Amino acid sequence: MQLIFGIFGLLAIYHILIITQVIPFDKVWAGRLKSVAEMRSFETFSLFVLVFMFTTFAVKYRQVKKGIENRWINGLIWIFAAFYALNTFGNLFSKNILELIFGTLVTLVLAVLCVVVARKK
Repeated sequence: MQLIFGIFGLLAIYHILIITQVIPFDKVWAGRLKSVAEMRSFETFSLFVLVFMFTTFAVKYRQVKKGIENRWINGLIWIFAAFYALNTFGNLFSKNILELIFGTLVTLVLAVLCVVVARKK
């Protein structure tokens, strides 16, 4: 799970760099964003989702350490796995080669890790 937390930390930094326009917004979201306002709303939503996912995995991490199992948390993690699997497919259609390669790789790894964590007792 530490790998997931590390990836989430890097993703948070990535989204912040996009919001602050260090990374141009035309290089993300498959090159489909039309304005700074649109980018900010997409990226803000992404950060909220990332914080929600991080919190869910933190709860799961504590439960695993205590030997507790929670179907709701596991269900959420299965939903995350499906989300990342679909996102992997979406990244394959990116107009940006870096997003195509790295985005696809990161979301694929996260999809697999979500499945592994969801199955962890």
